[in-house]
Amino acid sequence: MIDFKKIEIITSDGVREMTACGEDKYCADEACVVIGRDGEVCVTAEKTAVYSIVCTADNTFFTDALVLGDAWERAYGDLRWEKPRADKVYPWYFVAYGKDKTCCFGVETLPDALCSWQCDEHNIILNVDIRNGTEPITLCGRRLKACRIITAEYPCGPFEALCDFCRRMCPNPRIVERPVFGGNDWYCCYGDNSYEKIMLHTKRIAECAQGLAYKPYMVIDDGWEICHHEKGNGYENYNGGPWRYANSNFRDMKKTAGDIQKNGAVPGIWFRPLLTAEKFPDRYYLKNDGIKYVLDPSVPEVLRHISEDINCIKDWGYKLIKHDFSTFDIFGKWGFELESTQNISFFDKTRTTAEIIKSFYKAIRTAAGDDVLLIGCNTMSHLSAGIFDIQRTGDDTSGNDWERTKKYGINTLAFRLPQHKIFYLADADCVGITNNIPWQKNRQWLDVLAKSGTPLFVSIAEDAYNEEIK
Repeated sequence: MIDFKKIEIITSDGVREMTACGEDKYCADEACVVIGRDGEVCVTAEKTAVYSIVCTADNTFFTDALVLGDAWERAYGDLRWEKPRADKVYPWYFVAYGKDKTCCFGVETLPDALCSWQCDEHNIILNVDIRNGTEPITLCGRRLKACRIITAEYPCGPFEALCDFCRRMCPNPRIVERPVFGGNDWYCCYGDNSYEKIMLHTKRIAECAQGLAYKPYMVIDDGWEICHHEKGNGYENYNGGPWRYANSNFRDMKKTAGDIQKNGAVPGIWFRPLLTAEKFPDRYYLKNDGIKYVLDPSVPEVLRHISEDINCIKDWGYKLIKHDFSTFDIFGKWGFELESTQNISFFDKTRTTAEIIKSFYKAIRTAAGDDVLLIGCNTMSHLSAGIFDIQRTGDDTSGNDWERTKKYGINTLAFRLPQHKIFYLADADCVGITNNIPWQKNRQWLDVLAKSGTPLFVSIAEDAYNEEIK
């Protein structure tokens, strides 16, 4: 357990250092923080409006270490070993390596706060963010179990150490027994998909998977939704709901799922749960400075509506659901930009942002049930572990730009592989097989993904398929 030399509380009145007022307890007026010997951090306050708790400890590991951190949601080609920097924020956990030992600092998965670390040659700092959106939270006497701190030291290299540390951080993993592989049309269609293109893709995927013990999945990505292909009504670049109807390129999504199955694959589908063109009461919408018409996941009726969307998709026959964009929709920014979020105001003012996001994720899980695989894309990593079966751990690879695949796909495969089969199945994204990328490059990407044992999805362009690729 890490020993903190200073505990600060950030409130609507400013920053205050808390005073020790008993074993493991720190106070500032009527606000209290308890850090138990088991690492559990609990916060109570009656009237004080709290933004976050900041805990500072001495850096005792070593001055010449290199450090590696995690990402809020997906990685963006930015994970790397580096010298400690005071201005660098490491979401959820970080590891320090040097002198043949590895020191790990993190919080247990599914916390009720957004937790991040900073370190330099003198200090290690844990920030426990318990805001409600961008507003301070008033707990009204509620005892908030914000997080549980996990630390460990290993006399070995960082990969082995981090694999074990991820197990310590995630006490209740969600295990998928079968290998997950198949097709996803995004990197060959980029939204210009149709029933006919999906059927051709399905047949090719099934042909490549002949003789295997498991059927491949065929995931219909963005492009099937009713508003996607509409012209002249302001929706040309729109990729939101409603989700219970298909556009004219597909027409009948139940028939499409059935035909995918008849052609030898398991039906999968993509959707963006929080954005819709449907009209709802004003209180259903999130109040933020980002995009308009984003549904507020703190509203119970919104969660029921999303659950009904998922029930419809399940009734059509889809056995894998990939849900996307929710972190961007809530915060108005991508994961690497979250240190400077725009104004966010939830309808429910009584819960932390982490609590609201977790209840949203759990509603999706409950609606999907245990017989449907869930892929979280642009979902918060530590808040997804144990809830979703698969997590997209990096930003999009490409069917057009090999440098993008190297930057995003290979980077996240390397640095987040210790999370695989522990937090979830770690999906480093697709192999975009097109004539725009030399096959010798894509073959390397396909090979390393296959050998890693992580989810393996390919996008095969109609004019790029040949015997060598097969």
